[in-house]
Amino acid sequence: MWDVQAAESDRSRKTRPRARSSLWMGRKSRWYLPTSLITDLVGAGVPVALVLSATHRPWAVPSGIVAGLAWAGVQLFRSRYAARAIGESRGTLPVLHDWLILLGVLAVAHAATGVRLRAPLCLAALLPALLLTLVCRKAVYWHLAAVRRGAQAVIKVLVVGEPTAADAVASHLAARTDHPYVTVGAVPVGPGPLASGIRTGKRLAAAVPESPAEDAGLVIGAVHRLDADLVLVVPGAAFSGERLRHLSWGLHDAGIELFVAPGLVEVSVKRLETGSAGGMSLLRVAPPVREGVQPLLKEALDRSAALLGLLVLAPVLLVVAAAVKLSSPGPVLYLHERIGRAGRPFVMWKFRTMRVGADRQKTALAQQNEHDGPMFKMRRDPRVTRVGHWLRRTSLDELPQLVNVLKGDMSLVGPRPPLAEEVAHYTPVERRRLTVRPGMTGLWQISGRSDLSWDETVRLDLAYVDNWSFTSDVDVMARTLRAVLDGRGAY
Repeated sequence: MWDVQAAESDRSRKTRPRARSSLWMGRKSRWYLPTSLITDLVGAGVPVALVLSATHRPWAVPSGIVAGLAWAGVQLFRSRYAARAIGESRGTLPVLHDWLILLGVLAVAHAATGVRLRAPLCLAALLPALLLTLVCRKAVYWHLAAVRRGAQAVIKVLVVGEPTAADAVASHLAARTDHPYVTVGAVPVGPGPLASGIRTGKRLAAAVPESPAEDAGLVIGAVHRLDADLVLVVPGAAFSGERLRHLSWGLHDAGIELFVAPGLVEVSVKRLETGSAGGMSLLRVAPPVREGVQPLLKEALDRSAALLGLLVLAPVLLVVAAAVKLSSPGPVLYLHERIGRAGRPFVMWKFRTMRVGADRQKTALAQQNEHDGPMFKMRRDPRVTRVGHWLRRTSLDELPQLVNVLKGDMSLVGPRPPLAEEVAHYTPVERRRLTVRPGMTGLWQISGRSDLSWDETVRLDLAYVDNWSFTSDVDVMARTLRAVLDGRGAY
């Protein structure tokens, strides 16, 4: 019996590796790679040639060719054209990082050849490469995201693990839409039912098999039968160590990707480091950033941006204040106690968007709360004034919070500032949101605001608290403008 399986495994090794690896790109639109490559070549080469030619520099065209090839070479070296990577990121920081590497590469070439070009001229010539690549990356990302909303161009996953663990992984992947992975089946290890309803085939025995190839043959057969792109193993008491190692040999010989789920959730890859001890692989989880240069940069950015914002937006603040005052009787500002970092209360400033006495009507409207958590939200709250609806839709009512940022009560980016009555109902897990300063904007605000469930709100805030970095704040602020223009969930 095992001779037949071994022969089938040999045939798989000969016939499947190329087809299996090509699936990463095969389900994506074929124009992604050539479009990205041409954009990089032309975006760097043509501007350099035109700028050097316009300034009457020698070797304009050859310099443009070198710049284009160098930019594409940096992207290739950084695996930006890899099938699994292309279209998966719309981030600005990775492109900026690559562009800085390009500047370094060309600076070395510039010094080695003895060519003398002014730095501003070089930057002007290479800036279009950065901008065009950013636009191209975002276009490919949004197109791929739109395609995946129709359940296309997904990555098909076969889960291998003990039934309860396989169920947990399959349910987690199915509950989220911010990734391309779709579970197409499972190979359970040992006895027990699978409650997730995913397709299953033959099981792996709980005990280690006599033949190391037995596990691999069964899993490879399931991969081919279900047309899976990769195998995701959930290690457990019955499946780890040497047994997992032998499975990796069989899968890699057959050209099949192997992923291992360590059981961590909501931990940024930036906090993960690999290591080994005596041949055993280790995964270090770095603690959240709380001290050092990055928090100091955040503090400096918060205070300086808040001060600059108050000065630049002073005319807008005066116009909004006049609109609030003329639209309904009452004060211009709404001052309300919120809970900040470490549970300390502070007075948050906002433009008033409700009628005077609205707080006293909240109890009467409690039954009409449209949010599933301790927050109170109504899509058509009768207490909100006509001007208030517009201010909330445009988020202009939150501009006075710049004063809170300047005072140090809040940050530009952080979790939503909660009410004391909300915090009173927090679980120990939810109280972890209070370990950082609340923010004017954050993952909650750019991901749907009031349209999100309470669990989604908590998940996003905890992800921010645990995985914060200065660059993540910059990314959130860049995405806030789009969220404000969209207005989704603002009521």
